Amino acid sequence: MSVPAEKTEMQHEKKRRWEMPDTYVILFAVLLAAAIATYFVPAGTFERETVDGVERVVPGTFSGADGSPAGFMDIFMALQEGMIQSAGMIFLVLFAGGAFEVVERSGAVKGGILRAVHLTRGKEFWLIAVVSTLFAIGGAVGVIANAVIPFVAIGVIIARALKLDAIVAVSITFGATFAGFNVGFLNPYTVGIAQSIADIPLFSGMALRMTAFVVIVGVTIAYTWRYAKKLLQDPSKSLMGVLDEGEEKGGLKAPFTTRHKWLLGFVGACLAFFIYATIQFSWTINHMSAFFIVIGLGAGIIAGMNYNKLALTFLDGCQKLVYGALIIGVARAVLIVMENAKILDTAVHALSVPLQELTPVTAALGMFAANGVLNFLVPSGSGQAMISMPILSPLADMVGITRQVAVQAYQFGDGFTNSIFPTSGPLMASLAVAGVPWIKWAKWMLPLMLVWVVIAVVMLSIGVVINWGPV
Repeated sequence: MSVPAEKTEMQHEKKRRWEMPDTYVILFAVLLAAAIATYFVPAGTFERETVDGVERVVPGTFSGADGSPAGFMDIFMALQEGMIQSAGMIFLVLFAGGAFEVVERSGAVKGGILRAVHLTRGKEFWLIAVVSTLFAIGGAVGVIANAVIPFVAIGVIIARALKLDAIVAVSITFGATFAGFNVGFLNPYTVGIAQSIADIPLFSGMALRMTAFVVIVGVTIAYTWRYAKKLLQDPSKSLMGVLDEGEEKGGLKAPFTTRHKWLLGFVGACLAFFIYATIQFSWTINHMSAFFIVIGLGAGIIAGMNYNKLALTFLDGCQKLVYGALIIGVARAVLIVMENAKILDTAVHALSVPLQELTPVTAALGMFAANGVLNFLVPSGSGQAMISMPILSPLADMVGITRQVAVQAYQFGDGFTNSIFPTSGPLMASLAVAGVPWIKWAKWMLPLMLVWVVIAVVMLSIGVVINWGPV
């Protein structure tokens, strides 16, 4: 009996020999590397000037400086300081999670989506287009991102009713959500944080982002419909085989009451007012954090929740995003170590030297590609913003592109790869819900992502040419 047990134990050890490190493990390793670098990388600083209330690096002013390497306790003090300095952004993520949890628990989102499904029944293209658009809007404003996972089950029910396959189910839910997330014109977790770090007005540059949103989502819907139409004409062309219609009949039923309509109208009006307030009253990320409490309270009252249920639901939403929220502070700790040792400007200077030989358009595309690679290691939009934007912002000043372009280069780099990298937790969980192997999804998704990349290249190039600014 002992031999089989030993064999089993050895097999488990082999399986455990390598697994992708958690994002926190990777960030702590980066923090240690930054601390070690303070002993070898020479300290230096740029001169800075304030232009229109924004502090900018003055190109060509880099010079050596006196810096002190990080000590043992400095590493752990940086973690605490990172949480303190990032408190506004951390609470933005937590409070947004709380507010959106209240909205989701009310049943308004599910009811609205299934109502749209009912209205377009029998019209396959419009069904796919409407459902995809709703999820894309949810991704663009941050209402649905990681929260899309349970909604994939609805996609499976829709695909089954249409006699399509599970790839379509994932595409109209997860895929559409991240098509909107790619642009994130009103996403507090990505564009909001990145613009705050870049010191440009919150949710500025809306017009060009909305244009990119329409194009990317439109292309995604067309690509999904092209595949779905093939399956409707010839089911054998499915990469997986069409779903059996016999299961889960009646799964497309959920109430969409007047109360739900009022609730969604209230949330939409609040988000619209926030855009107005950022322009008219110069609201900051702290205002947005506070305003999400207002949204959560108002949504809970409209939903008819009693005070205890409302409080617990809000806290449940906060709890679900603790993982993503605290990543912001850990990522900030890396920069604190580099800033305290005065090697952050040295890194920016080292990166700027080769980029200065490139055209501004090529430099912007280089930022886009670099963020795509970084997302493999740090698949957290907010965490990646904290790592990359403090470097990209001064880098943009030096290579002649606006910070708005740098923000979108980060957003595209983060967003696109979430839809195909196996390190993306929401992707792998969504595929598991639908029963789609990653290889099959990657084969289907790769051509679409290449089209997205072409759109991003065009948009970033336009941004550089028109000197895309805060407005």
